[in-house]
Amino acid sequence: MATLLLVRHGRTKANADGVLAGWTPGVGLDDLGRGQAETLATRLASIPLAALIVSPLDRCQETAKALGGLDGRPEPVTDERLGEAKYGDWQGEKLSKLAKDPLWKVVQQNPSGVVFPGEGGESLRTMWDRSVDAVREWDAKVEAEHGPDAIWAAVSHGDVIKAIVADALGLHLDQFQRIMVDPCSVSIVRYTPLRPFVIKVNDTGSDLTALVPKKPRKRRAKAPSRDSDAPVGGGAGTA
Repeated sequence: MATLLLVRHGRTKANADGVLAGWTPGVGLDDLGRGQAETLATRLASIPLAALIVSPLDRCQETAKALGGLDGRPEPVTDERLGEAKYGDWQGEKLSKLAKDPLWKVVQQNPSGVVFPGEGGESLRTMWDRSVDAVREWDAKVEAEHGPDAIWAAVSHGDVIKAIVADALGLHLDQFQRIMVDPCSVSIVRYTPLRPFVIKVNDTGSDLTALVPKKPRKRRAKAPSRDSDAPVGGGAGTA
């Protein structure tokens, strides 16, 4: 089963200023965000990436450029389905102003019922569906082409990654606001035939070298695969 690294882009000035950037063009990383991306690239330097799939927005493209700048790394591939939620009239507004809008409480408590107002506004349900479809399709493609030990990364946005993690956890969309995803954090999911496994969420500093596959163990002929089984009792971990 391939391993998916969900990477949120580094910090932007819009993040620091409390502005909902959405699909606003030209929103790149600020100085802190560039430093975050460089630090993450160092953390991932020993992780072989089979694919690097990226939101089309500038802040994700810049983050992916930092991650893909090492020899032997694949060229980033853009997938619009990993783009930010389309916030319609909310785009470009201060979060402090939006918090006074009656829709804010719906976004917090009942996001599955939200359709953002104005031209181009989409529902959070649509964002959920397109992003989950994207990563599941890419995961199957990466595993088919590179094998079950393949590791790949998707660089996207906070709400998008929260939706993907919530889906992997079997949560309803109305519960996705319980998940935190910080700038340049890594969340890790493995999809198996029976269920997804959520390995990490919102990780901003741990050693990720345990993800590198070890030499495969020999299996007895016709032995059933246990890759989809959860370790009863918790298991020994990846140390």
